Amino acid sequence: MQNEDKIKLRPYQSECINIIDNLKSGAYLIQMATGLGKTYTFSQIHRKGKMLILSHREELVTQPRKYFDCSFGIELRDVHSNGEEVVSASTLTMTAKQRYRKFPPEYFDIIVIDEAHHSAAKTYRELIEYFKPRLLLGFTATPNRADGVRLDDIYSEIIYKKDIRWGIENGYLSNIECLRINIGYDLSNVGTYMKDYKVKDLEKALRNTEKAVIDTYKKYARGATLIFTVSVEQAEKISAGIPNSVVVTAKTKNRDKIIDKFTNREIDCIVNCMVFTEGTDIPLCETVIIARPTKSNTLYTQMVGRGLRIYVGKQKLRLIDCVGQTENGSLCTAPSLLGLDISLLDNEKQNLIQGDILDLPEKVYKECDCPASWIRSCEYIKLWADDNNYNLHGVNWIQLPDGSLTITIPKNPKVNRNKAKTFNLPCPDELGCTKIYGRKMEMQAALNMFTDLFYNTCRDVEYIWNTKKAQNTWGKAPASEKQKSIIKRSGKDLQGLDFNNLTKFEASLIISRLFSE
Repeated sequence: MQNEDKIKLRPYQSECINIIDNLKSGAYLIQMATGLGKTYTFSQIHRKGKMLILSHREELVTQPRKYFDCSFGIELRDVHSNGEEVVSASTLTMTAKQRYRKFPPEYFDIIVIDEAHHSAAKTYRELIEYFKPRLLLGFTATPNRADGVRLDDIYSEIIYKKDIRWGIENGYLSNIECLRINIGYDLSNVGTYMKDYKVKDLEKALRNTEKAVIDTYKKYARGATLIFTVSVEQAEKISAGIPNSVVVTAKTKNRDKIIDKFTNREIDCIVNCMVFTEGTDIPLCETVIIARPTKSNTLYTQMVGRGLRIYVGKQKLRLIDCVGQTENGSLCTAPSLLGLDISLLDNEKQNLIQGDILDLPEKVYKECDCPASWIRSCEYIKLWADDNNYNLHGVNWIQLPDGSLTITIPKNPKVNRNKAKTFNLPCPDELGCTKIYGRKMEMQAALNMFTDLFYNTCRDVEYIWNTKKAQNTWGKAPASEKQKSIIKRSGKDLQGLDFNNLTKFEASLIISRLFSE
């Protein structure tokens, strides 16, 4: 058993451990933002037997050792454990030639999966199916269904969650000053692989942007700066233009020494190609420049996470998103850290979403609260539903920036409704569940429930809320002059709304929403 006195736990870490101590046997997910000390936390869990820690990268296997004061074994390539109380292992090593079979299925009391968003991978599933621990605990900073990762068939419940917003508001993580700098790339023709941009296509799209990144660094970076690039070639060209900078790639062997010099301010800037994303402790980082575009919320959060730690003399992190032309606005930027989607906004409005990160939600909602965004949401929600295998049953939901859904049913005196009524469906969590009237349920079950409700109570105005019926009948016709007049008198921002091509259905949607406010 560990001695908790040797490691001073923060209140939220103790709270998490207490929850775990009272769990029934099963598989659970714990989310802690980067910098909140998840490794610290799981090192202090009270074990009733041996513990296995599974990691997907070699450097992550050895890192937890410093947090344990018991016997600690390693399973990594030619290194084997020998009955230690805690074993840290590489999933690739464990699955190679079924090395895991050296342990009986019930050998470990607790199995911890570090960076649990990787749990869906084949190697992890093989191990999860073999071992039978009392507790399977997935720890991660970034579980995200938006990346197409399904964890709900592995973990039954999210038992603890402390995100970036909570960490900043409670003084455990650095505040963030967010900037957007257009460096002139165009991702319109970049393909997608595994829910993110194809790396080879990205490399081509970002050629000749190195000078713009260098200029961005010289003009906007403050203090110790970490730059993320898409290729080694790009990293080397950028570093060549920045005095007192170094390049770090997968082949760099002296990373720890470089980080020490960086922390001691002997190196001003580290330009890295996809190295410092997970599990790397960089004590001092005052500016992060994202010159590696990504659609992955997980990857984006990991990159920014390197700069979230508080350090003596550091006031806040300056986060610089290097942006350009994108298709469908799918690029992850600062609002993504708070679960906000700004793809409904045009480029001009997206560029307004800058400043203190805790001020971004208000700015995003203000800019998204306009007819053009409402119409765009109707198009994007279909893609969202397809990506997550949700059946909307034709209901004309609008998706808000935080991922929640809303719909306004117009008034109808025939059924004693004197005003429009708005229904809201909260965003699903990382296990695909939402909460309706205090009751937790799967997102699809909630969608089904609301569909039944509308059919049972709002059938008289189905022609409004049923997208399929509306668009296949009256909805395709051009909006009437009366509809246009109502919208123009609303006082809403009408920028981006094409009245010449506005349909009756779109106009009806706008008017219903206007009258719900």
